[in-house]
Amino acid sequence: MLDLLYSVLLTGIILLVFKCFNKYKVANLEAIIVNYAVAFSIGFSMSKSEVVFRDIPNQSWFIGVLVLGSLFIIVFNILALTTQKFGFSVVSVASKMSLVIPVLFAVLMYGDVLTVAKITGLVLALLAVYFITKKEADALDFDRKYWYLPILLFIGAGVLDTLLNYIETTYVPAAEFELYTASIFMVAGVLGVFYILLKTLVFKKDFRFKFKNILGGICLGIPNYFSVYYLLKALNTEGVSSATIFTINNVAVVLLATMMGLLFFKERLSLLNWLGALLSILAILLFYF
Repeated sequence: MLDLLYSVLLTGIILLVFKCFNKYKVANLEAIIVNYAVAFSIGFSMSKSEVVFRDIPNQSWFIGVLVLGSLFIIVFNILALTTQKFGFSVVSVASKMSLVIPVLFAVLMYGDVLTVAKITGLVLALLAVYFITKKEADALDFDRKYWYLPILLFIGAGVLDTLLNYIETTYVPAAEFELYTASIFMVAGVLGVFYILLKTLVFKKDFRFKFKNILGGICLGIPNYFSVYYLLKALNTEGVSSATIFTINNVAVVLLATMMGLLFFKERLSLLNWLGALLSILAILLFYF
């Protein structure tokens, strides 16, 4: 389970990097595109496969990589829009409760057995995500015409997690693991560049890369690649179901983000938030043991 711990901690670093983006006025889209280039470079350099760069499109998993790379871009944009229209709490609940989708997929496709302990843990996990992200000052005051955004985020994040694991376990040989992971970031990066070109050339939006955006992308790309790398390795752990991995990962990330907010950014927690933190620990323990 060390791989899962590494993935959670690296995701925590990603959250800290995004906090710094806000502080130093780093442009998200530009930095994220650089991050994809960095992540691909790391994965490609780590690859033990004999497959050369030009042969990547001929691999059995390449179509899946195209889908995953596209989802990376689409889900990110939905996440950004949902944050703007609804706020962080709704985004956290919608994206993290999406763990239900890969868990159900694991039960239906892989024959994972949901014991009473696992079902209890899953219910506790969902309650924990809701409570831990609930703010006392939250108000459900939003433009009703955007009601579909949290639903799209819930589905998109869940499908992304599900396909990430399914394609890797079904089509990717062990020797091509790093190359597969890197290629997802490559596709996402290429699509991101096309998106910028579209905005610049067609819609005449002003655009230019700044050094701080490039530096921010480098700082983001390193933990981003390894968070996905270790999550996929954790999903390959013998004797541990993917339902268990996804549940522990999502709940642990929310718990870590809450603790970082408390320790580093002096965020205040309500009684409901503390209850969510306690439930998340109980859910993790139920799944772990």
